[in-house]
Amino acid sequence: MMSNTMLAFLGAVIPLVGTTLGAAMVFFLKGEMKAKLQKALLGFASGVMIAASVWSLLIPSIEMAEASGGAAWLPAAVGFLAGMGFLLLLDTLIPHMHMDSDCPEGCHCGLGKSKMLVLAVALHNLPEGMAVGVVLAGMLSGSALISTAGAFALAIGIAIQNFPEGAIISMPLMGTGLTRKRAFAYGFLSGVVEPAGALLTVLLTSLIQPVLPFILAFAAGAMIYVVVEELIPESQAGAHSNIGTIGAALGFALMMVLDVALG
Repeated sequence: MMSNTMLAFLGAVIPLVGTTLGAAMVFFLKGEMKAKLQKALLGFASGVMIAASVWSLLIPSIEMAEASGGAAWLPAAVGFLAGMGFLLLLDTLIPHMHMDSDCPEGCHCGLGKSKMLVLAVALHNLPEGMAVGVVLAGMLSGSALISTAGAFALAIGIAIQNFPEGAIISMPLMGTGLTRKRAFAYGFLSGVVEPAGALLTVLLTSLIQPVLPFILAFAAGAMIYVVVEELIPESQAGAHSNIGTIGAALGFALMMVLDVALG
Protein backbone atom coordinates (compact mmCIF):
# COMPACT_ATOMS: atom_id res chain seq x y z
CA MET A 1 0.00 0.00 0.00
CA MET A 2 1.09 3.60 -0.60
CA SER A 3 2.33 5.65 2.31
CA ASN A 4 0.37 8.72 3.34
CA THR A 5 3.14 10.93 1.95
CA MET A 6 2.90 9.28 -1.47
CA LEU A 7 -0.90 9.55 -1.41
CA ALA A 8 -0.65 13.26 -0.65
CA PHE A 9 1.84 13.79 -3.48
CA LEU A 10 -0.38 11.87 -5.92
CA GLY A 11 -3.43 13.85 -4.86
CA ALA A 12 -1.55 17.12 -5.37
CA VAL A 13 -0.42 16.15 -8.88
CA ILE A 14 -3.78 14.87 -10.18
CA PRO A 15 -5.16 18.37 -11.00
CA LEU A 16 -2.03 19.15 -13.06
CA VAL A 17 -2.75 16.06 -15.18
CA GLY A 18 -6.10 17.57 -16.15
CA THR A 19 -4.49 20.88 -17.12
CA THR A 20 -1.76 19.13 -19.10
CA LEU A 21 -4.21 16.99 -21.08
CA GLY A 22 -6.31 20.06 -21.82
CA ALA A 23 -3.28 22.06 -22.96
CA ALA A 24 -2.33 19.15 -25.25
CA MET A 25 -5.48 19.84 -27.28
CA VAL A 26 -3.42 22.39 -29.24
CA PHE A 27 -1.88 19.42 -31.06
CA PHE A 28 -5.24 17.92 -32.04
CA LEU A 29 -7.61 20.84 -32.65
CA LYS A 30 -7.31 23.49 -35.33
CA GLY A 31 -8.45 27.07 -35.09
CA GLU A 32 -10.04 28.86 -32.16
CA MET A 33 -12.48 27.22 -29.78
CA LYS A 34 -16.09 28.01 -30.64
CA ALA A 35 -17.67 30.61 -28.37
CA LYS A 36 -20.56 28.32 -27.33
CA LEU A 37 -18.19 25.54 -26.31
CA GLN A 38 -16.00 27.95 -24.38
CA LYS A 39 -19.02 29.30 -22.49
CA ALA A 40 -20.17 25.77 -21.66
CA LEU A 41 -16.72 24.82 -20.37
CA LEU A 42 -16.35 27.99 -18.31
CA GLY A 43 -19.77 27.39 -16.80
CA PHE A 44 -18.85 23.77 -16.09
CA ALA A 45 -15.69 24.88 -14.29
CA SER A 46 -17.65 27.37 -12.17
CA GLY A 47 -20.18 24.68 -11.19
CA VAL A 48 -17.42 22.28 -10.11
CA MET A 49 -15.71 24.96 -8.03
CA ILE A 50 -18.91 26.08 -6.29
CA ALA A 51 -19.86 22.50 -5.37
CA ALA A 52 -16.31 21.74 -4.21
CA SER A 53 -16.30 24.87 -2.05
CA VAL A 54 -19.50 23.80 -0.31
CA TRP A 55 -19.19 20.01 0.08
CA SER A 56 -15.42 19.56 0.29
CA LEU A 57 -14.47 22.71 2.20
CA LEU A 58 -17.20 24.71 3.97
CA ILE A 59 -19.27 21.82 5.32
CA PRO A 60 -16.20 20.02 6.76
CA SER A 61 -15.03 23.35 8.23
CA ILE A 62 -18.36 23.83 10.02
CA GLU A 63 -18.48 20.23 11.21
CA MET A 64 -14.91 20.37 12.57
CA ALA A 65 -15.59 23.58 14.48
CA GLU A 66 -18.81 22.11 15.86
CA ALA A 67 -16.99 18.95 16.99
CA SER A 68 -14.39 21.03 18.83
CA GLY A 69 -17.11 22.73 20.85
CA GLY A 70 -16.67 26.22 19.42
CA ALA A 71 -19.01 28.41 17.40
CA ALA A 72 -19.57 26.26 14.31
CA TRP A 73 -20.07 29.25 12.01
CA LEU A 74 -17.09 31.36 13.11
CA PRO A 75 -14.10 29.68 11.36
CA ALA A 76 -16.17 29.17 8.21
CA ALA A 77 -17.29 32.80 8.01
CA VAL A 78 -13.94 34.36 8.94
CA GLY A 79 -11.94 31.97 6.75
CA PHE A 80 -14.26 32.43 3.77
CA LEU A 81 -14.03 36.23 3.90
CA ALA A 82 -10.26 36.08 4.43
CA GLY A 83 -9.89 33.84 1.36
CA MET A 84 -11.94 36.26 -0.73
CA GLY A 85 -9.81 39.17 0.53
CA PHE A 86 -6.57 37.31 -0.18
CA LEU A 87 -7.51 36.67 -3.83
CA LEU A 88 -8.70 40.25 -4.18
CA LEU A 89 -5.28 41.42 -2.99
CA LEU A 90 -3.45 39.12 -5.41
CA ASP A 91 -5.76 40.18 -8.24
CA THR A 92 -4.88 43.79 -7.49
CA LEU A 93 -1.11 43.28 -7.25
CA ILE A 94 -0.16 40.54 -9.72
CA PRO A 95 0.07 41.69 -13.36
CA HIS A 96 -2.23 39.64 -15.59
CA MET A 97 -4.65 39.84 -18.49
CA HIS A 98 -7.92 38.03 -19.16
CA MET A 99 -8.79 36.32 -22.42
CA ASP A 100 -11.59 38.69 -23.37
CA SER A 101 -9.63 41.86 -22.61
CA ASP A 102 -6.69 43.80 -24.00
CA CYS A 103 -6.25 45.81 -20.79
CA PRO A 104 -3.69 44.49 -18.28
CA GLU A 105 -4.66 44.34 -14.61
CA GLY A 106 -2.53 44.48 -11.48
CA CYS A 107 0.80 46.25 -11.14
CA HIS A 108 2.39 47.63 -14.28
CA CYS A 109 5.10 45.50 -15.88
CA GLY A 110 6.74 44.92 -19.23
CA LEU A 111 5.47 41.38 -19.81
CA GLY A 112 3.96 40.43 -23.18
CA LYS A 113 0.31 39.48 -23.69
CA SER A 114 0.93 35.72 -23.73
CA LYS A 115 2.75 35.77 -20.39
CA MET A 116 0.07 38.01 -18.89
CA LEU A 117 -2.62 35.52 -19.99
CA VAL A 118 -0.69 32.68 -18.35
CA LEU A 119 -0.36 34.68 -15.12
CA ALA A 120 -4.13 35.20 -15.10
CA VAL A 121 -4.72 31.45 -15.28
CA ALA A 122 -2.00 30.75 -12.71
CA LEU A 123 -3.70 33.22 -10.35
CA HIS A 124 -6.96 31.39 -10.99
CA ASN A 125 -5.35 27.98 -10.33
CA LEU A 126 -3.74 28.93 -7.00
CA PRO A 127 -6.91 28.59 -4.87
CA GLU A 128 -7.65 25.24 -6.50
CA GLY A 129 -4.23 24.00 -5.43
CA MET A 130 -4.82 25.37 -1.93
CA ALA A 131 -8.19 23.60 -1.76
CA VAL A 132 -6.69 20.24 -2.72
CA GLY A 133 -3.79 20.79 -0.32
CA VAL A 134 -5.90 21.59 2.72
CA VAL A 135 -8.16 18.59 2.15
CA LEU A 136 -5.09 16.36 1.78
CA ALA A 137 -3.78 17.85 5.03
CA GLY A 138 -7.06 16.94 6.71
CA MET A 139 -6.72 13.41 5.35
CA LEU A 140 -3.16 13.13 6.70
CA SER A 141 -4.26 14.41 10.10
CA GLY A 142 -6.61 11.45 10.47
CA SER A 143 -9.72 13.62 10.63
CA ALA A 144 -12.87 11.50 10.55
CA LEU A 145 -14.53 14.22 8.48
CA ILE A 146 -12.07 14.02 5.55
CA SER A 147 -11.47 10.54 4.15
CA THR A 148 -8.88 9.53 1.58
CA ALA A 149 -11.68 8.92 -0.91
CA GLY A 150 -13.13 12.37 -0.19
CA ALA A 151 -9.75 14.06 -0.67
CA PHE A 152 -9.23 12.28 -3.99
CA ALA A 153 -12.79 13.08 -5.06
CA LEU A 154 -11.90 16.76 -4.82
CA ALA A 155 -8.59 16.26 -6.64
CA ILE A 156 -10.33 14.34 -9.44
CA GLY A 157 -13.12 16.92 -9.68
CA ILE A 158 -10.59 19.75 -10.00
CA ALA A 159 -8.68 17.73 -12.62
CA ILE A 160 -11.86 17.23 -14.67
CA GLN A 161 -12.59 20.94 -14.77
CA ASN A 162 -8.91 21.69 -15.43
CA PHE A 163 -9.09 19.77 -18.71
CA PRO A 164 -11.26 22.36 -20.49
CA GLU A 165 -9.39 25.17 -18.74
CA GLY A 166 -6.09 23.87 -20.11
CA ALA A 167 -7.55 23.96 -23.62
CA ILE A 168 -9.12 27.39 -23.07
CA ILE A 169 -5.76 28.94 -22.11
CA SER A 170 -3.51 27.12 -24.61
CA MET A 171 -5.52 27.36 -27.82
CA PRO A 172 -5.93 31.17 -27.83
CA LEU A 173 -2.19 31.54 -27.15
CA MET A 174 -1.51 30.39 -30.70
CA GLY A 175 -3.37 33.51 -31.80
CA THR A 176 -0.67 35.60 -30.11
CA GLY A 177 1.97 34.16 -32.42
CA LEU A 178 3.17 31.23 -30.31
CA THR A 179 3.90 27.82 -31.80
CA ARG A 180 1.83 24.82 -30.72
CA LYS A 181 4.68 23.54 -28.56
CA ARG A 182 5.13 26.91 -26.85
CA ALA A 183 1.37 27.29 -26.30
CA PHE A 184 1.27 23.82 -24.74
CA ALA A 185 4.26 24.65 -22.52
CA TYR A 186 2.61 27.85 -21.29
CA GLY A 187 -0.64 25.99 -20.58
CA PHE A 188 1.27 23.35 -18.64
CA LEU A 189 3.19 25.96 -16.64
CA SER A 190 -0.04 27.74 -15.70
CA GLY A 191 -1.11 24.52 -13.97
CA VAL A 192 2.16 23.90 -12.10
CA VAL A 193 1.01 26.38 -9.46
CA GLU A 194 -1.65 23.87 -8.36
CA PRO A 195 0.59 21.04 -7.06
CA ALA A 196 3.02 23.64 -5.74
CA GLY A 197 0.22 25.42 -3.86
CA ALA A 198 -1.25 22.10 -2.69
CA LEU A 199 2.02 20.77 -1.26
CA LEU A 200 2.83 24.10 0.41
CA THR A 201 -0.63 24.15 1.97
CA VAL A 202 -0.17 20.57 3.22
CA LEU A 203 3.12 21.58 4.84
CA LEU A 204 1.76 24.74 6.47
CA THR A 205 -1.44 23.07 7.67
CA SER A 206 0.52 20.25 9.30
CA LEU A 207 2.34 22.90 11.33
CA ILE A 208 -0.82 24.71 12.42
CA GLN A 209 -3.33 21.85 12.68
CA PRO A 210 -5.75 23.61 15.09
CA VAL A 211 -6.71 26.14 12.42
CA LEU A 212 -7.67 23.53 9.81
CA PRO A 213 -11.36 24.61 9.83
CA PHE A 214 -10.28 28.19 9.09
CA ILE A 215 -7.96 27.11 6.24
CA LEU A 216 -10.68 24.95 4.69
CA ALA A 217 -13.00 27.95 4.58
CA PHE A 218 -10.14 30.19 3.40
CA ALA A 219 -9.64 27.95 0.35
CA ALA A 220 -13.39 28.00 -0.30
CA GLY A 221 -13.43 31.80 -0.25
CA ALA A 222 -10.49 31.95 -2.65
CA MET A 223 -12.21 29.60 -5.09
CA ILE A 224 -15.53 31.44 -4.94
CA TYR A 225 -13.69 34.70 -5.66
CA VAL A 226 -12.42 33.22 -8.93
CA VAL A 227 -15.89 31.96 -9.82
CA VAL A 228 -17.60 35.30 -9.19
CA GLU A 229 -14.82 37.51 -10.57
CA GLU A 230 -13.89 35.55 -13.69
CA LEU A 231 -15.71 32.35 -14.61
CA ILE A 232 -19.35 33.39 -14.33
CA PRO A 233 -18.93 36.79 -16.05
CA GLU A 234 -16.99 35.20 -18.93
CA SER A 235 -19.51 32.37 -19.33
CA GLN A 236 -22.45 34.81 -19.34
CA ALA A 237 -21.01 37.52 -21.60
CA GLY A 238 -22.71 38.14 -24.94
CA ALA A 239 -25.25 35.87 -26.60
CA HIS A 240 -26.08 32.27 -25.68
CA SER A 241 -25.50 32.80 -21.95
CA ASN A 242 -27.82 29.86 -21.22
CA ILE A 243 -25.06 27.55 -22.49
CA GLY A 244 -22.86 28.69 -19.60
CA THR A 245 -25.72 28.19 -17.15
CA ILE A 246 -26.26 24.61 -18.34
CA GLY A 247 -22.53 23.96 -18.03
CA ALA A 248 -22.56 25.28 -14.46
CA ALA A 249 -25.46 23.00 -13.54
CA LEU A 250 -23.68 19.95 -14.96
CA GLY A 251 -20.40 20.82 -13.25
CA PHE A 252 -22.10 21.41 -9.90
CA ALA A 253 -24.00 18.12 -10.12
CA LEU A 254 -20.90 16.14 -11.08
CA MET A 255 -18.77 17.52 -8.25
CA MET A 256 -21.59 17.03 -5.74
CA VAL A 257 -22.02 13.40 -6.81
CA LEU A 258 -18.26 12.78 -6.64
CA ASP A 259 -17.99 14.24 -3.16
CA VAL A 260 -21.08 12.59 -1.70
CA ALA A 261 -20.50 9.19 -3.35
CA LEU A 262 -16.77 9.00 -2.61
CA GLY A 263 -16.54 11.13 0.51
